[in-house]
Amino acid sequence: MASIGQTAIAWAPRMLSVLRVITGLLFVEHGTMKFFNFPPNDMFAGGVELMSLMGLAGILELVGGALIALGLFTRPVAFILAGEMAVAYFMAHAPSSFFPAVNQGEAAIMFCFIFLYLACTGAGPWSADAARGKA
Repeated sequence: MASIGQTAIAWAPRMLSVLRVITGLLFVEHGTMKFFNFPPNDMFAGGVELMSLMGLAGILELVGGALIALGLFTRPVAFILAGEMAVAYFMAHAPSSFFPAVNQGEAAIMFCFIFLYLACTGAGPWSADAARGKA
Protein backbone atom coordinates (compact mmCIF):
# COMPACT_ATOMS: atom_id res chain seq x y z
CA MET A 1 0.00 0.00 0.00
CA ALA A 2 1.35 3.43 -0.93
CA SER A 3 2.15 5.89 1.83
CA ILE A 4 0.67 9.38 1.96
CA GLY A 5 4.02 10.79 0.81
CA GLN A 6 4.18 8.46 -2.19
CA THR A 7 0.60 9.37 -3.13
CA ALA A 8 1.38 13.08 -2.84
CA ILE A 9 4.45 12.66 -5.05
CA ALA A 10 2.40 10.76 -7.64
CA TRP A 11 -0.29 13.45 -7.68
CA ALA A 12 2.06 16.47 -7.71
CA PRO A 13 2.22 16.79 -11.53
CA ARG A 14 -1.56 16.51 -11.80
CA MET A 15 -2.06 19.12 -9.09
CA LEU A 16 0.28 21.41 -11.05
CA SER A 17 -2.21 21.09 -13.92
CA VAL A 18 -5.11 21.87 -11.56
CA LEU A 19 -3.28 24.95 -10.22
CA ARG A 20 -2.64 26.11 -13.79
CA VAL A 21 -6.27 25.66 -14.91
CA ILE A 22 -7.74 27.47 -11.88
CA THR A 23 -5.19 30.29 -12.15
CA GLY A 24 -5.91 30.70 -15.86
CA LEU A 25 -9.67 30.80 -15.33
CA LEU A 26 -9.36 33.35 -12.52
CA PHE A 27 -7.15 35.47 -14.75
CA VAL A 28 -9.64 35.32 -17.65
CA GLU A 29 -12.23 36.76 -15.26
CA HIS A 30 -10.13 39.92 -14.91
CA GLY A 31 -10.17 40.33 -18.70
CA THR A 32 -13.92 39.73 -18.99
CA MET A 33 -14.48 42.34 -16.30
CA LYS A 34 -12.55 44.93 -18.28
CA PHE A 35 -14.15 44.27 -21.68
CA PHE A 36 -17.60 42.88 -20.90
CA ASN A 37 -18.18 44.14 -17.33
CA PHE A 38 -18.70 40.52 -16.30
CA PRO A 39 -18.79 39.92 -13.47
CA PRO A 40 -20.19 43.42 -12.96
CA ASN A 41 -17.72 45.90 -11.49
CA ASP A 42 -18.31 49.65 -11.11
CA MET A 43 -14.70 50.39 -12.05
CA PHE A 44 -15.18 48.92 -15.54
CA ALA A 45 -18.88 49.68 -16.08
CA GLY A 46 -18.04 51.74 -19.18
CA GLY A 47 -15.51 49.23 -20.51
CA VAL A 48 -11.92 50.08 -21.36
CA GLU A 49 -10.31 51.49 -24.46
CA LEU A 50 -8.68 48.69 -26.41
CA MET A 51 -5.65 50.83 -27.25
CA SER A 52 -4.81 51.85 -23.70
CA LEU A 53 -2.66 50.40 -20.92
CA MET A 54 -5.80 48.97 -19.28
CA GLY A 55 -6.88 47.59 -22.67
CA LEU A 56 -3.51 45.88 -23.11
CA ALA A 57 -3.86 44.42 -19.62
CA GLY A 58 -7.34 43.15 -20.50
CA ILE A 59 -6.07 41.49 -23.68
CA LEU A 60 -3.23 39.81 -21.78
CA GLU A 61 -5.67 38.65 -19.10
CA LEU A 62 -8.27 37.35 -21.53
CA VAL A 63 -6.00 35.70 -24.09
CA GLY A 64 -3.15 34.84 -21.74
CA GLY A 65 -5.50 33.46 -19.10
CA ALA A 66 -7.22 31.26 -21.69
CA LEU A 67 -3.87 29.95 -22.96
CA ILE A 68 -2.77 29.22 -19.39
CA ALA A 69 -6.05 27.42 -18.63
CA LEU A 70 -5.61 25.29 -21.75
CA GLY A 71 -1.92 24.76 -21.05
CA LEU A 72 -0.91 26.01 -24.49
CA PHE A 73 2.46 27.82 -24.83
CA THR A 74 2.48 27.84 -21.03
CA ARG A 75 6.10 28.77 -20.33
CA PRO A 76 6.36 31.91 -22.52
CA VAL A 77 2.80 33.06 -21.76
CA ALA A 78 3.31 32.61 -18.02
CA PHE A 79 6.55 34.60 -18.18
CA ILE A 80 4.79 37.49 -19.95
CA LEU A 81 1.89 37.41 -17.49
CA ALA A 82 4.28 37.41 -14.52
CA GLY A 83 5.76 40.58 -15.95
CA GLU A 84 2.31 42.10 -16.40
CA MET A 85 1.50 41.39 -12.77
CA ALA A 86 4.79 42.88 -11.55
CA VAL A 87 4.10 46.05 -13.54
CA ALA A 88 0.50 46.14 -12.27
CA TYR A 89 1.69 45.83 -8.68
CA PHE A 90 4.29 48.56 -8.89
CA MET A 91 2.09 50.94 -10.92
CA ALA A 92 -1.29 50.46 -9.27
CA HIS A 93 -0.69 49.12 -5.77
CA ALA A 94 2.76 49.95 -4.38
CA PRO A 95 2.41 53.76 -4.65
CA SER A 96 -0.41 53.79 -2.09
CA SER A 97 1.42 51.76 0.59
CA PHE A 98 4.42 49.54 1.12
CA PHE A 99 2.23 46.79 2.61
CA PRO A 100 0.29 44.53 0.20
CA ALA A 101 -2.50 43.98 2.74
CA VAL A 102 -3.05 47.74 2.80
CA ASN A 103 -2.54 48.49 -0.93
CA GLN A 104 -4.73 45.54 -2.05
CA GLY A 105 -1.90 44.08 -4.09
CA GLU A 106 -1.93 40.52 -2.72
CA ALA A 107 -3.65 39.09 -5.82
CA ALA A 108 -1.13 40.75 -8.17
CA ILE A 109 1.77 39.32 -6.13
CA MET A 110 0.22 35.84 -6.00
CA PHE A 111 -0.52 35.82 -9.74
CA CYS A 112 3.02 37.05 -10.45
CA PHE A 113 4.65 34.24 -8.50
CA ILE A 114 2.29 31.52 -9.71
CA PHE A 115 3.05 32.58 -13.28
CA LEU A 116 6.79 32.55 -12.54
CA TYR A 117 6.36 29.04 -11.13
CA LEU A 118 4.50 27.93 -14.27
CA ALA A 119 7.17 29.52 -16.47
CA CYS A 120 9.74 27.32 -14.70
CA THR A 121 7.75 24.08 -14.34
CA GLY A 122 5.63 24.07 -17.49
CA ALA A 123 1.98 23.14 -17.82
CA GLY A 124 1.84 19.71 -16.26
CA PRO A 125 0.47 16.49 -17.71
CA TRP A 126 -3.11 17.63 -18.28
CA SER A 127 -2.39 20.30 -20.89
CA ALA A 128 -2.27 21.06 -24.59
CA ASP A 129 1.50 21.43 -24.23
CA ALA A 130 1.76 17.85 -22.92
CA ALA A 131 -0.48 16.59 -25.73
CA ARG A 132 1.85 18.14 -28.31
CA GLY A 133 4.97 16.93 -26.48
CA LYS A 134 6.10 20.36 -25.30
CA ALA A 135 5.24 20.23 -21.56
